Amino acid sequence: MEVTTIEYTAERGWSEPFPEWDSPQTLVIAFGAPEFGGGPGPLRELLDAYRESHVLGCSTAGEISGDQVSDGSIVAAICRFDEATLRSASARCETPEDSFDTGQRIGADLAADDLRAVFVLSDGLGVNGSELARGLAAAVPDGVAVTGGLAGDGNRFEATWVLGQDGPVPLAVSAIAFYGDRVDVGVGCQGGWDPFGPERLVTASRGNVLHTLDGRPALSLYKEYLGDLASGLPATALLFPLALRRSSDDETTVTRTILAIDEDEESLTFAGDIPEGSYVQLMRANVERLVTGAERAAAEVVVDAASASPLLSIGISCVGRRLVLGERTEEELEAVLTELPPQTTQVGFYSYGEISSLISGRCDLHNQSMTLTTIRERAA
Repeated sequence: MEVTTIEYTAERGWSEPFPEWDSPQTLVIAFGAPEFGGGPGPLRELLDAYRESHVLGCSTAGEISGDQVSDGSIVAAICRFDEATLRSASARCETPEDSFDTGQRIGADLAADDLRAVFVLSDGLGVNGSELARGLAAAVPDGVAVTGGLAGDGNRFEATWVLGQDGPVPLAVSAIAFYGDRVDVGVGCQGGWDPFGPERLVTASRGNVLHTLDGRPALSLYKEYLGDLASGLPATALLFPLALRRSSDDETTVTRTILAIDEDEESLTFAGDIPEGSYVQLMRANVERLVTGAERAAAEVVVDAASASPLLSIGISCVGRRLVLGERTEEELEAVLTELPPQTTQVGFYSYGEISSLISGRCDLHNQSMTLTTIRERAA
């Protein structure tokens, strides 16, 4: 297995010539600023250079390369495997209600006895990420790692794109699958947010749209907590996500972030589902705990530190974490690399949601987390 990275900016162009690694056993994964989604340009150059390879990517709220984060760029990792088999699949998801079926369809296309892992990238605004994850997990064999994330658009929440062989398109889902005994895939996912205020019952919701909490309109209640920050919604909601428990006896929580608000309906739209009968609690940031959470995510990844084989780490962190960390954003990227072997190559992006298989084995959508997927091919 060989791994390298290249980067593009409008001022400098591509950082170096494309490696001549085009093959069915080559993965090209690219994360780019939203403005690169329109018309021909550097992404088309990348696709033209790797016609035989598996190419996927998405728009971001910040591009990750090593321990650095940038805007207005494209970061691409090119990985050529020796023996592993790769397969890719993609589909349109026209409405959030189609999310489960879209995930199930992609999962069915990729399912096989020797499937080791699926990495998926999705439109960040028009897809219900938790239903997408549930559909994918339902279609692949038990024990297969399913990870990935939702595309970003900075803090604008206007439009996102997903990259496939046809170029960058909206309302799309694209996935890559890894097969074979020599492929090792590691997963880590941690948050670092502090809950506060009372836990409230979801009394009316539909899919990923929350209408009432404890019988009160969700938007007006949420605005009470935000105070003066309510004028900046939905962007300021990134600073105050919700912790969700699916039932009163469920000890596992997932984090949900607001994508949109409806003033007329007084409702909140989230990146994932908010089931009726579940419980939610407001959370706020603690900078030190966010950095520690990233470090713990890397520590969860099971890696053979003695191996000299290259390791690709794909880091997906939430845009809300970046807004909170500010000038200290790169500390969480440094914390991740500190826990991984020195031969690690890291790329990634700041997202609108993260998909990861939990330690319990249940795959779900997460928000405001640092999610890691590590990929290595063991030597023969």
